[in-house]
Amino acid sequence: MTEISIVGAGIIGLAHAYAYARRGHRVRVYDRSPQAEGASIRNFGMIWPIGQPAGQRLDIAMRGRSLWLTVLRDAELPYHPDGSLHLAYFEDEEALAREFATREPQRAQWLSRADTLARSNAVQPDGLRGALFSSSEVVVDARLTLARLPTFLHERYGVTFHWSHAVRHVADLPGDRVLICSGHDFETLYPEVFADSGLTRCKLQMLRTIPQPDGWRLGPALAGGLTMRFYSSFAQCAALAPLRRRFDETMPEYGRWGIHVMASQTADGAITLGDSHEYGPSPSVFNKDEIDNLILAYLQQFAHFPQMRIAERWHGIYAKHPEKPYCVFEPEPAVRIVTGLGGAGMTLSFGLADILYEA
Repeated sequence: MTEISIVGAGIIGLAHAYAYARRGHRVRVYDRSPQAEGASIRNFGMIWPIGQPAGQRLDIAMRGRSLWLTVLRDAELPYHPDGSLHLAYFEDEEALAREFATREPQRAQWLSRADTLARSNAVQPDGLRGALFSSSEVVVDARLTLARLPTFLHERYGVTFHWSHAVRHVADLPGDRVLICSGHDFETLYPEVFADSGLTRCKLQMLRTIPQPDGWRLGPALAGGLTMRFYSSFAQCAALAPLRRRFDETMPEYGRWGIHVMASQTADGAITLGDSHEYGPSPSVFNKDEIDNLILAYLQQFAHFPQMRIAERWHGIYAKHPEKPYCVFEPEPAVRIVTGLGGAGMTLSFGLADILYEA
């Protein structure tokens, strides 16, 4: 039996713990905090294959989705496999959504206005032309899931967790192999690797409403035209160019802060909203009211909920490479660093961990 030490109990570390432990390896996970508190709990909780371009990245996302569903069912964790709607209110948004549906009919379909409104009563009907619907997206409650997965992994597979344990030297760790999944912590272990990696940090701002009334459901996760500009899955569509030009000309402040707006629902019924993207080696720790206000203003163009009052505001930081969807380094024998999944950590982690195990 091979013994594995994993540094980091975020979603990348937990996905690797699952990949190894379910195959019979003895796994230990170390985290400097008392519980997961980084980017893995500061996101929408979306498993979002629709955002991944066709090819290897989509394959990883769909493999991860299948593993996610197995884990969620086995761990008896709540999730919503309701898919997603990219809502179209402008001619260029409709053109882009229709082109994507035509190019990749196995992934998504164009819905009429009436069919869109039938999918979700949260959609703003005024000016709605229709939507791109995908059935592949799954929403989990990130905070709840990251809190409970360690218990599941321990009880089901014997994974041991060492909380409040900061690893400063890899040589101090037991086992045959070390996996470093420490997110945007570039300074503690192998700083020279990260210095030459091209990786940077991305800060995102997010908000959450108070819980919606009992029984009220969002349905599919919602996104607008800004999101179609953001994800690389739409990059091959000819209709993307005029949509980009309109946003650049009429809403330059959204591009300045890397804002696109999405909505998902947590287990207690609250709606998670966001987000923005500020890149750099040391993003400001202070949130900007301007960004939150821009997010909420755009949200009102395509969605409305019974309870719109904001209960929480926060920011998260993750590692991002400007060109690669993820980064894997092997700085010395039996040591592997996995990081840089960017905003796709929830989507790619389980699939990537499974593929890397087999590599």
